[in-house]
Amino acid sequence: MASAKQPNFLFIITDQHRADYLGCYGHPIVKTPNIDAIAARGTRFERFYVASAVCQPNRSTLVTGRMPSVHGVRHNGISLDRRSVTFLDILHAQGYETALVGKSHLQNMGSLNPYFERPETPDGLTPAPEHLRDAVGPDHIRDFYTQETDENYKVGSDYKMDMPFYGFDHVNLCTGHGDKVGGHYTLWLEERHPGSENLRGPDNALPHNYTGPQTWRTAVPEESYPTSYITENSLDYLQKYKDSGAENPFFMMMSYPDPHHPFTPPGKYWDMYDPDDMELPDSWRTNVAPPNSVQWAWDKREDGSQVTQGQNLFAAEEAHVREAMALTCGMITMVDDSVGMVMNKLKELGLANDTIVVFTSDHGDLLGDHQLMLKGPIHYHGLIRVPFIWADVDGTTNGGASDAMSGTLDIAQTILDRAGYEPYYGIQGRSLMPEVGGAPDQGPGAVLIEQEDQRGYFDQPPPARCHTLVTEQYRLTLYHGNDWGELYDLIDDPDEIINLWDDPAHKETRSEMLETLARRQMALIDLHPLPAATA
Repeated sequence: MASAKQPNFLFIITDQHRADYLGCYGHPIVKTPNIDAIAARGTRFERFYVASAVCQPNRSTLVTGRMPSVHGVRHNGISLDRRSVTFLDILHAQGYETALVGKSHLQNMGSLNPYFERPETPDGLTPAPEHLRDAVGPDHIRDFYTQETDENYKVGSDYKMDMPFYGFDHVNLCTGHGDKVGGHYTLWLEERHPGSENLRGPDNALPHNYTGPQTWRTAVPEESYPTSYITENSLDYLQKYKDSGAENPFFMMMSYPDPHHPFTPPGKYWDMYDPDDMELPDSWRTNVAPPNSVQWAWDKREDGSQVTQGQNLFAAEEAHVREAMALTCGMITMVDDSVGMVMNKLKELGLANDTIVVFTSDHGDLLGDHQLMLKGPIHYHGLIRVPFIWADVDGTTNGGASDAMSGTLDIAQTILDRAGYEPYYGIQGRSLMPEVGGAPDQGPGAVLIEQEDQRGYFDQPPPARCHTLVTEQYRLTLYHGNDWGELYDLIDDPDEIINLWDDPAHKETRSEMLETLARRQMALIDLHPLPAATA
């Protein structure tokens, strides 16, 4: 059982939120006083990177402490194997109360067919038997992997999730994004507003003059928007925890679907920020030829063939980027207001001094970098660098900022270390507690980012695949199936404009980075399972 001296954890995670879109990370306009206050008394990590720049793989890395190539969720559309141990399983087994309020995305949320499937059986070959068609036999408990599917949460549903859910013993589930969020939120919204589907989506939007893709002024009131659902249920969970007189500590994850597109902040948050006040990145107006990946997106914008209504990255128009920036700021400030209410509740209940607060995001957003929007296998820093703030219980945090090369891979180890529990064999990453305590960077000095995408990019068939290595000075990216790559000096060229890949003066640097990439990949092979004998 958990010790009474062990801390509670309030773990706050946003969706598709760049590090530089917080006041404490230097944004000149967005108002985030509550998150900034957490950073002011905690440790703010400046060089914190995702393991993959899309939702499911990186969220699966967050809970397992294992790279996407190891836990198997290489891209969206693959559910995390229920046999995977998470740090939440350890906390739950040791007596922690564990709760998820908001987005999980450890499983598939929709029912659309995948973008690519098993190849056809070659002519002249007999097809493999159904139960032997995959390299690893299937887990036959299929119902477990449909728990996040929106079909379960239609109005009138009484669907019950199978608990514990990856180590959570309490779940208020959100799926999707913007004002189209599903899961338990759908049932909550319908209870408040019968016929609630008539409030959601662009066809029901309130009048507005924005013209950007995936942008509409939602008719869902502020108090009924998904962010408010997370606020209400988080406050309710904390109150019930206190009223129960529980002796065991809690771990509560508040997981916001915002500021992920579509851009639909409600009420006053819609016009809280003016698009004309938004500053375009320096990479917007460069006359330097872009890498092939960016040129591909620009060409599709010019010939009118790009898709702007889905999840794919695309090259945007200036006015539309400014709108998206302003609305993103609105969504972030609404999240910040929610965080403030929950922080006040901790104080009201006398829990604040015993609760560690952590803030991060699952990945960033290009949001105008090199004229691009959304996300994809193009690893500019706006996409791969996310906020990470750790505010320990009162009196035990060093405070300030850390330049440690670190990332999502390290979160599971850090939480288990702080809670005082041995991790499972095969966990990767490292504990960041030394840096939280003020020590200099204790890590390997480099971060590996893996990316695979179902969608086709750069005129190649799917899956699109790239690997990136980030060090204190450089970012190198390799694209599978291509003879070109990217190399940027992050000190001399922080906007990643000058690609040094083919620069003769940086031939030695490129070789050193490729060797470091190979060594980092070797260091992150799967050590599980342990051998059972010598031979």
